[in-house]
Amino acid sequence: MIDEDDLTPEEAKAIAALRRLAKTWPDTLWLFSGGGTLSVMRCAEDGSHAVGDDGGTDPDYEVCDIDIDNDGGGW
Repeated sequence: MIDEDDLTPEEAKAIAALRRLAKTWPDTLWLFSGGGTLSVMRCAEDGSHAVGDDGGTDPDYEVCDIDIDNDGGGW
């Protein structure tokens, strides 16, 4: 893992902004990363991540896309 002391000021500022956002992020929204697209999703009525008929994330619950480079792959 990269030591945060080795970040540029711009990188450190971006990470700090995400950490602030995480403190106020509503429980009714979640982020989905798929195919290089970062999407804001609304939770289903029961609070879970909505699943479509195919067993994947239900696109009917997508709110918007955010233009931040991302990858949904696992380690």
